[in-house]
Amino acid sequence: MKDNQYWKDRDEMNELLKKYNNLKNGKQFSFIEEESFLRLIDYFDDNDKLSSALEAVNFALEQFPYSSSLYIRKADILIATQNYYEGLSYLEKAEVLDSNDINLYILKTDAYLALDFQEKAANLLEEAIAIFDGEDRIELLFELADVYDDYENFDRVFNCLQLILEQEPTNEEALYKICFWADYTGKNEESIKIHEHIIDEHPYSQLAWFNLGTAYQGLKLYEKSIDAYLYAIAIDEKFDYAYRNLGDAYLRLRKYRDAIEALQKVLELSMPEDIIYEAIGYCYEKLRNPAQARFHYRKAVHLNASESRLYYKIAATYMEEGYWESAVKNIENAMSINRSQPDYHFAIAQCHVQLGHIKDAVVHFTQFIKARPKNVKGWKELIKCLFDAEFYEEALEQIYNAQKSTENKPLFIYYKSAVLFAMGKSKEALLQLQLGLETNPSLTRQFIDLDASLLQHSSVSEMISNYKNSQKKKK
Repeated sequence: MKDNQYWKDRDEMNELLKKYNNLKNGKQFSFIEEESFLRLIDYFDDNDKLSSALEAVNFALEQFPYSSSLYIRKADILIATQNYYEGLSYLEKAEVLDSNDINLYILKTDAYLALDFQEKAANLLEEAIAIFDGEDRIELLFELADVYDDYENFDRVFNCLQLILEQEPTNEEALYKICFWADYTGKNEESIKIHEHIIDEHPYSQLAWFNLGTAYQGLKLYEKSIDAYLYAIAIDEKFDYAYRNLGDAYLRLRKYRDAIEALQKVLELSMPEDIIYEAIGYCYEKLRNPAQARFHYRKAVHLNASESRLYYKIAATYMEEGYWESAVKNIENAMSINRSQPDYHFAIAQCHVQLGHIKDAVVHFTQFIKARPKNVKGWKELIKCLFDAEFYEEALEQIYNAQKSTENKPLFIYYKSAVLFAMGKSKEALLQLQLGLETNPSLTRQFIDLDASLLQHSSVSEMISNYKNSQKKKK
C-alpha cells in the first residue's frame, strides 16, 4: 500500500511540475490552485532548490495576492537565504491578512535571533504564548526556551519547560530537557516537586520517575534516588539510562557489588562505552579484586585507546599485585599519550624503586617534584629512595631543597637526622632529632620507618623515651 501511494504521489508531482513549466513558458493557459502551488514550493524546498522555490512562490503570489500562507512561505525562503529584513517585511504583510498563524511568530523569532535581537524574539514569543493554546502554545514555549538558551537565561529555560509540563505532563521532549536543565541550574528541589506532582497523576511515567531520581541524586540523596530509579526500571526494564544512574548512585554509597550489577545491565542494553567499563573496573578495584578491575579497564582501552588514564589504572592493578614490570609497561603507554601528567612520573618511580632501578626512580621522582614542588609526598619518596640506595650526600642535598620548597616541613628535620646518623655524624644527627621532637613529636614514627636500625642507637631511643616521659609529666 505504501509503495502504491509513493508512485501515486510521484505521478501527481510530475504532472504538477509539467503544468507549472507550461505556465512559466506560456505554452498554454494553465491554472494552478493555491494548494498545488504550496506543494510545489515544498517540493523545491525539500530538494534544496531554494531559487526555484522562490520563483514558484512569486508566480503563486501573482495569482493569489491575498494569501497569507504564500507570504509566509516567501518569508521562510528569504530567511533561509539570510535575507532577514526582507523576510520580516513579508511577514508583516502576512500578519495583516491573518495574525493567527503560528508560523508568523516562529519565523519572526528565527529572523530576530539571526539578527542578534534576542530580547525582541523573547518579547514576541511571550506575547504569542498569551494568544495561543493547546499544541500551538506548547510549540511556542519550546521556541521561547530555545531563545532563552541562546542568550543564556537558563532559569527561564527551566520555567518554560515547567509550563509545558503543567499543560502536558507526559510530554517526552519536555521531560528529557527539564532533567538536564534542573541539574544545570541547580533547581533540583523544584524538579522534585514538579515530578512528584506528575507521578501523582501519571504513576507509570518512567521518565518522571527517572527525573525524580536525578533530582534526588543532584541533592546527594542517593537512597531516595535509587528508589526512584528502581520504579523507573520496574515500568521499563530496558531503561538503560536509569540503570546507568542507578549504578552511579550505588557507587556513591560504596555499594560496589550493586553498582557492578546495574552497570553490567547498561552494557547489555546499549552500545558498550569505555566510561561504563571504567566504572566497573573502579568498583572491582575497591572490592580488592585487581584482576577483574584490570579486565574491565582493558575493555575500556579497546574502546578508547587514546585515554592515558586507562593505562595508568591498569598499571595500578599490577602495582597492587606486585607485578612491577607489567606496571611500568602500562605507565609508559600512558606517558606516550600524556607525558606531562605528574602522577604518572610518581607511579613509575615507585615501580623502579621496587625493581631496584634507582637512577630511573630518581629521574621520575624529580619530574614529579618539578611539577609539584610544594608536594611533600614527592620529596619524601625521593629522599627515601636516595637513602635506601645509600646516596647520603645526594639525600642531604635534596632535604635542603625540600625544606626550601615546603616551608620547612618538620618531617625533613627527622629525615636530616636519619641521614646524618647514616653518615656517622651522630652529634649533628641528635641535635636534629631533638629539634624534630620539639617541633612535631608525632612524626617520630616516620623517622623510625625510614630506618628501623636507628633505635639500636642508645642515644636515639633514650632521647625519644625521655621526651615522651617529660610530656607525660607535663600532663
